[in-house]
Amino acid sequence: MTQTVAITEAIATLKDAETRFGLIRIESEHFFTEWFEGLPEITEAEKTSLDVLRRRYLYHRGEGDLLEGTVMLLVVSPLLALAGFYDPPFKIQAESSVELVLDDGEEVLRGRIDVLVLQNQFWVVVLESKKTTLSAWSAVPQALAYLMANPHPNKPVFGMVTNGDDVLFIKLTQADTPQYDLSRVFALFTSKRELYKILQVLKRITFAIAS
Repeated sequence: MTQTVAITEAIATLKDAETRFGLIRIESEHFFTEWFEGLPEITEAEKTSLDVLRRRYLYHRGEGDLLEGTVMLLVVSPLLALAGFYDPPFKIQAESSVELVLDDGEEVLRGRIDVLVLQNQFWVVVLESKKTTLSAWSAVPQALAYLMANPHPNKPVFGMVTNGDDVLFIKLTQADTPQYDLSRVFALFTSKRELYKILQVLKRITFAIAS
């Protein structure tokens, strides 16, 4: 009898994700170049918009922990808009259901992804800001499970995990052996330059999946 399990319950650690899906982390500079190489320049107008975004976030964050929906409104949605994800040829799906059937056919992993962009090639996982004690790393195992549900395994997929304070990018490929790697953590509290870099990475990923 097939058993349905929530992704958040079944995949709690990186070891869980790697074991269940046969994932291997590739710590090579040549695998995930999109987060540090060939980053596009951003305009002064974009920098001004990012400065406003950061001030708003820090203002609201100063009142205490932020719920997931507030992080989406203050950080994720403005960033996706600036990066061009709301414009052609991209399509947005919010809170999309994800279902992943394991090879043995006896277990189905089910969950909901916060934002799904363009043919399942870019996924966003948003945490509540109260989870900053674990940083964005705490959502990486579940994000990897969502990326493995990509119905186009011949294409690389990218993910962004954020709790507002921190942003982390992921790249995963499924050709032959499933492989993945992570960017460094970008911290919004550190400086304005961190937010500029996040937008540059997002723009670089839009180019990678649209070309």
